[in-house]
Amino acid sequence: MNRRMLIGLLLSVGCLYIATTDYVYANESDSPQPLEEFLPTIGYKTVEAALKEFEQYNKTELKLPLKVPPISFTHRFGRFNQMNGHTNLEIVMMNDQLPQNHFKIDIRPVQDKMPFEKYVTDVFLLKNGREAAYIENPRIGFHLLVFERDHWQYVFSIDSDVADQVSVDVLLDLANSINDPKSN
Repeated sequence: MNRRMLIGLLLSVGCLYIATTDYVYANESDSPQPLEEFLPTIGYKTVEAALKEFEQYNKTELKLPLKVPPISFTHRFGRFNQMNGHTNLEIVMMNDQLPQNHFKIDIRPVQDKMPFEKYVTDVFLLKNGREAAYIENPRIGFHLLVFERDHWQYVFSIDSDVADQVSVDVLLDLANSINDPKSN
C-alpha cells in the first residue's frame, strides 16, 4: 500500500509540475532591431546634430579628427550627454554586419576627464608635442588612446578584435589629423 501511495504522490507532483510550467516559443521572424531604429531610442542622433548640441552648450567649437579607422562602418551616430553639470560627446561608428568593427570617440572637458593613469600601457608623443596614453587592457575589450587637446580630453576606443587592423600607429594618425593649426 505504501508503494502505491508513493507512486500516486510522484505522479501527482509530476502532473502538477507539467501543468504549471510555462513555455516560451521563439518566432522565426524575431531579429534584432536595426541600429538606425534602436540607437535613437537611447539618445543617439546624427554626428552633426550631436556635435552642434555639444558646441552650443559649451559655447565653443570642437575639433574632430579628419580621418577615421581604415575598416568599414555602416553607421555613424553621436550623442551629447549632460549629467550633473558634466558633459561629454560620444561619436560611435559601427558595422551592423561586422560587430567587431566598432570605433568610439568620447570627448569631455579636461576638468571632467576620466582617470586612466593606472591602466596605461605606453605613452606616445603627438605632432603638437602633447602626450597620448595608450591602454591595452583585455578585460575591457577595447584598446584606447587618451590625450588632451584645447581643454578637452579625447578618448579613442577600438574593439580589441580589430586592433591588428587599427594599431596604435593608426590611432595616433587619427589624433594627429584633428584640424588644429597649432599642430601643423
